[in-house]
Amino acid sequence: MRTAIPSLVTGVLFGAGLALGGMTDPARVRGFLDIFGDWDPTLAFVMGGALIVMAIAWRIVPRLARPVLAAEFHLPTRSDLTPRLIGGAALFGIGWGIAGLCPGPGIAALVIEPVSAAIFVAAMLVGMAIVRFAEGTSS
Repeated sequence: MRTAIPSLVTGVLFGAGLALGGMTDPARVRGFLDIFGDWDPTLAFVMGGALIVMAIAWRIVPRLARPVLAAEFHLPTRSDLTPRLIGGAALFGIGWGIAGLCPGPGIAALVIEPVSAAIFVAAMLVGMAIVRFAEGTSS
């Protein structure tokens, strides 16, 4: 329960940032991806802002003994490129281009356009279940 309130606050703040930045608008996302047509650079600024924040965070994290609300940091330990990672990134990009949403903005869009976002979220959950099932049967 100690982390429930901060998690809720940061989740709401993140969702509000996605909505304010236009990431929950599939038309804006598709406009950003349409580099040879009517290109909308708005999301480049949103992504640039996110990169700046993360660059600062990656510089600060090594100097901290531990996170404020956890016993330890959970940082990536692998840096290799695997076919699974490349395939997953490609599939993510294709889905983002087709739907105009990715998981975070899709969930945040449930508040703004519940019907269309619910279709996306349902399809995303089905896809996640298929992967989980496929990985479970292959091991």
